[in-house]
Amino acid sequence: MGRASSEKSKEDFGSGGVADELAQAPVLTNNNGKREFVEKGGLQYVGEQGGNGAQATYQEAHGAPVEKENPLGYNVGWWTTLFLNISMLIGTGIFSTPANILKGTGSVGLALIYWVIGLLISLAGISVYLEFASYFPSRSGAEVVYLEQAYPKPKYFFPIAFAFQTVVLSFSSSNGFVVAQYIFRLTNRSGKDWEVKGVAIASLTLVCVIILLSNRVSMALVNILGVIKVATLLFITFSGFAVLGGAFPDKVKDPKHNFHNSFEGTSKDGYNLSNALVSIIFSYGGFNNSFNLANEVKNPIQTIKRTANTAVSVVFVLYFFVNIAYFAALPKDTILKSNQITATLYFQTLFGKTAAKGLTILPILSAFGNILAVIIGHSRVVREIGRQGVLPWPAFFITTKPFGTPGGAVFITWFVSIIMILIPPAGNAFNFITALQNYPSSFFLALMTFGLFLVRRNRKRLNLPRTEYRSWTFVAIFYLLANIFLIIMPWVPPKAGINASSFNFFYAASSLTGLGFIFLCFLYYLVWTKILPKIGKYQIRQAVVTLDDGSITHKLLNIPNDKIDEWDRKHDPAGHSLDSGSISEFRIPDQDEEHRV
Repeated sequence: MGRASSEKSKEDFGSGGVADELAQAPVLTNNNGKREFVEKGGLQYVGEQGGNGAQATYQEAHGAPVEKENPLGYNVGWWTTLFLNISMLIGTGIFSTPANILKGTGSVGLALIYWVIGLLISLAGISVYLEFASYFPSRSGAEVVYLEQAYPKPKYFFPIAFAFQTVVLSFSSSNGFVVAQYIFRLTNRSGKDWEVKGVAIASLTLVCVIILLSNRVSMALVNILGVIKVATLLFITFSGFAVLGGAFPDKVKDPKHNFHNSFEGTSKDGYNLSNALVSIIFSYGGFNNSFNLANEVKNPIQTIKRTANTAVSVVFVLYFFVNIAYFAALPKDTILKSNQITATLYFQTLFGKTAAKGLTILPILSAFGNILAVIIGHSRVVREIGRQGVLPWPAFFITTKPFGTPGGAVFITWFVSIIMILIPPAGNAFNFITALQNYPSSFFLALMTFGLFLVRRNRKRLNLPRTEYRSWTFVAIFYLLANIFLIIMPWVPPKAGINASSFNFFYAASSLTGLGFIFLCFLYYLVWTKILPKIGKYQIRQAVVTLDDGSITHKLLNIPNDKIDEWDRKHDPAGHSLDSGSISEFRIPDQDEEHRV
C-alpha cells in the first residue's frame, strides 16, 4: 500500500537503478572528513551509512548513532524476516478469538468481513512502517526510532517516555500462562495456581536461554515453529474443506448450515461491534516484528517489504479459511455458548475427545513460537532504547557479550515477566495488568503514525534524497484513524455497566493508569532535564561511546555550566569528539569511568 518513491516507478529500483545509487549516498562530511550537520528550525541533522546495504540514514543528531557494523551481525534473511512476523501473528488467538468475534458481530457473515478489515488495517500499517524504515534503514527498534525522530522536541522526552513504558511493561507473562494451561490440559489435569505459574516461568526461561545463547539457533527455531504454525492452520483448513465436502456425515449433519442466511443475527450494538473490531486488530498484532531487526537485515527495505506483506497475506488466508472450517463443523449457537477454545470444540467434533487432547500439542507449539518471536523482537527494541542513553547503565542493555546476543535486554524482559507471573494473583489483577499493557502501546502507536507526516515535512525542508519507499497518504491516514479508534474505544462504557470489564471493576481503570504512566514520565522528564540541571548548575550533553564489543551508543553526561563552552568546542552535536576521537580526554569529575565505558 505505497509506492517506491514519489518520482520513480517500482521498476526504477532494480539492479543498477536508483536504489543502488541511494545505497551509496554519502555521509554528510566536510573537506576535513568530519561530519557535516545541517541545521533547520533549531535542530541539527546528520547522515550516516550503516553496514546492511541500505541507503544512508539521515536523522536528527540527538538520535542514537548508526552502528556502521552491527555487533549482532546481518544474519536475518528472507525466511527469518517472514517467520518473525508469522510467528508473532499466529499465537493462540486464532484458536479462541473467532468465538469472541462472532459474539461481538452476531453473525457469521459479518464476522468473516471483520477478518478482511483486519487485513486492510495491517497492510496499511506495514506501509507506514516501511516508509519510516526507509528513512532510517540502519536503525533497529522500529517505534523507538520513529518516535525519537518524529518528535525531537522536547529533547529526550519521547525516548524517556517510551523507554519507561517499554521496560516496565515489557513482559510476556500472558503467553507463558497460555503455554502452561495448555500443557495441563494435555495431561488431563487442572494445575494448581503455583503449578501453572511454575510451568509458565519454565517456558519463558527456556525461551530466554535459547535467545541468550545464540542468534542463529533462536532464528532457526523461529523458522521451524513458524512452519509448524502454518501447517497447523493448513490442517484445520483442509479438514474444514473435507467437512464441507461431506466427509464427516455422521458428525456434521449440515456443514453449510451457518452459511445459509449468514447475516442473520447481526448485532446492532455499537459497543459489541467495536469490541469485535478491537479483537480483530489485536489478532493481527505482530505484522511489524521484522522492523525491530531492520539493522540485522541486508537490503532491509526491499526484503521486509516483500516478507511483511507476504506474512500478513498468508496469515489472512489461513485465518479466513480456519474460520470457514469452524463454521462448517460447529453450529453457531454452540460457538456462542462455549466457554472452551473454538479449536478444542472443532477437534472434539471431528476426531473425538482423545484425539483432540493429543492435538493440543499444536496450540502449545504455536504459543511457544509466539513467545520466542515476541522476545526476539522486544530485545532489539530494549537494546535500541539503551543506545539512546536515557536508561541507567546503558552498557548493560547494549552489550552483546559474551554470546553475541542482546543479553541485558533479554534478561530485563525475562525479569519483568517473572515478576508479573509471581506477584499478581490470577484473575482480576492479572487481567487488569494485561489490559494496562495495551493502552500506552496504542497511544504511542497513534503518535508514531501522526509523526510520519512530521518527518515528511522535515525531510522536505532539508531537501534530503528520495527514499526507497513512500506510503500513499490516504493509507497513512486510514492507519492513523484505526489507532485513534484503539485509543478512544476503551473509554466507551460497557452496556452491562461501568464495572463490566475483564477485571470486574471500573472499566476505564487500565486506560487511566496508562495515562498516569505517561504523566509520570513527563514529571520525571521535567525533574531530570530541567529542575535538577538548574539546581546543580549543569547541562546535559551526549557523548558517542564505543563498547569493546563494537556496540555504539550515546552516554548522557552532566556537564558543569563553567565547562559547557569547552565541551561544545570539542564535540559535534551528535557527541563525537572533534579532537583525538577519544571522548575520555574531556575530564569530568566523578564521571570519567562512565564516560569511557
